[in-house]
Amino acid sequence: MLTLKLAYRNVLRNKRRSFLTLLSMSGGFFLLCVVLSLTEGSYSNIIDIFTKDRVGHVQIHKGNYLERPSIYKTIKNPTQIIEALQQKPQVVSVTPRIFGASLAYGKDKTFPAQVIGIDPLLESRTTRLKEKVNSGAYLKNETDSDGYFSAMIGFTLAKNLNLAVGDELILISQGIDGSIANDIFIISAVVGTADSVERNNVYLSLPAIREFLSMGDMVHELAIILENQNQSREFAQEIQPKLTPDELTAEPWQVVETAFYKSMQADKQGGYISLSVIILIVSIGVLNTVLMGTLERTREFGVLTAIGTRPHAVFSLIMTESMILASASCLVGLVISLPVNYYLSVVGIAMPEPVDMGGMSFDMILGEISWYTIWLPTVVIVASTLMVSLIPSIKAAKISPLSALQAV
Repeated sequence: MLTLKLAYRNVLRNKRRSFLTLLSMSGGFFLLCVVLSLTEGSYSNIIDIFTKDRVGHVQIHKGNYLERPSIYKTIKNPTQIIEALQQKPQVVSVTPRIFGASLAYGKDKTFPAQVIGIDPLLESRTTRLKEKVNSGAYLKNETDSDGYFSAMIGFTLAKNLNLAVGDELILISQGIDGSIANDIFIISAVVGTADSVERNNVYLSLPAIREFLSMGDMVHELAIILENQNQSREFAQEIQPKLTPDELTAEPWQVVETAFYKSMQADKQGGYISLSVIILIVSIGVLNTVLMGTLERTREFGVLTAIGTRPHAVFSLIMTESMILASASCLVGLVISLPVNYYLSVVGIAMPEPVDMGGMSFDMILGEISWYTIWLPTVVIVASTLMVSLIPSIKAAKISPLSALQAV
């Protein structure tokens, strides 16, 4: 308690030096907190856009479908699984999908296309496909008055085939029973852009593609959106035991899109370099302040030693002073950074021009408020302060009374 009182008195005794130290460390805390908020917020925003664009947070397939896709690797009881998943509190939505390779024919031109069967309602709750309709109307389950199912066509495929909304699209493929599948569909919408993942796709309703490919009630994929994207791995592990008897596999988006996830992690590691620079600058400032303070108080430490103060007590005194300054700096930095981070998380920073990445548009940089963006700067400031205070503290503890008096 005596050491704490002396440390507190010494901090207040030289207000200018203490203020500069406080300002330096508070600024470091503020910078760390804001940079972490923007970094974590940006990554969370990118992941949210990416997963809700088409992937989902967790996907269910038959066996090794992701490694070697096949029309024959199907989920045979999708309705039961969907109903069971919808009962779980973590689940926001589930959507089934059917995939098939096809030749698309229109106005004397033929191009390869991927045909994707979706449930229009469930897909709109799970992904942003409905928002990507740039002309026409979103997909429906029902046929038109002439008995034709509708289809949505990707932007590039529509351009290559010279097709527009209302035109006929002929698809040729192979059914799951080995038969030749061919049918005519009426284009209800054009989706995506020239750079988006939908550019060469054709979207059919589940009734349409099941009739087209003779799929029955089977599907190839179930995509799941969760309340919290950070629970993807845990949720996949949680539901896997119930899927194993049917030889089904639940995999989080980090596994489904391994390349994207690894690139995100690599970019995140690079972001730590900027944080390291901030930490280094703060540490140098603290070291300089503590070292100068120690040199200025050489005589004081000599007198303390002369009257019987043990070296470890001098060491503890300086470390306690540093701890007081670090704690106060973290508190001041927190008070300043919280309103800024709240603004960044709610309003964000608008980009001059939207950035298109594979059809995903980013027009806002958002921050994030979490315990991670608070405790990490706190740990960094306190730890770096204590570390750089070690050398001056040890040096002060070893000062002899005679050399201290001669130095002044």
